[in-house]
Amino acid sequence: MFGFNFDMFSVMFSIVFFMVIGVFAVVFVRGIMQWNKNNRSPRLTVPARVVAKRADVSHHHHHDSGTHVGHTSTSTIYYVTFEVESGDRIEFKVQGYDYGMLVEGDRGKLSFQGTRYLGFERSV
Repeated sequence: MFGFNFDMFSVMFSIVFFMVIGVFAVVFVRGIMQWNKNNRSPRLTVPARVVAKRADVSHHHHHDSGTHVGHTSTSTIYYVTFEVESGDRIEFKVQGYDYGMLVEGDRGKLSFQGTRYLGFERSV
């Protein structure tokens, strides 16, 4: 493959292969760096208000060419935006349970560590 007689397919395959490997490496390294940064960040608990909620729904279509049978799966990522006393807004990825329990307008104490959501205690 790395001799002097390259054909176009081999060259393109090699380029795409290394690009895909590079993208995976970058995503992996960024994830490790964010995880490490969060671990080094202080755990904070601040007064906050829930100002927005959103869900990112992804549909995945799978098709088995051998049996000609396909199926669809869906995944959802939940996000909640909080506003702190200074007026700054922070969005966190949360679990479905937390998403369901929070209502826009709720006030309470937001706990987080870097970009990691730790919880929200509603004020009564």
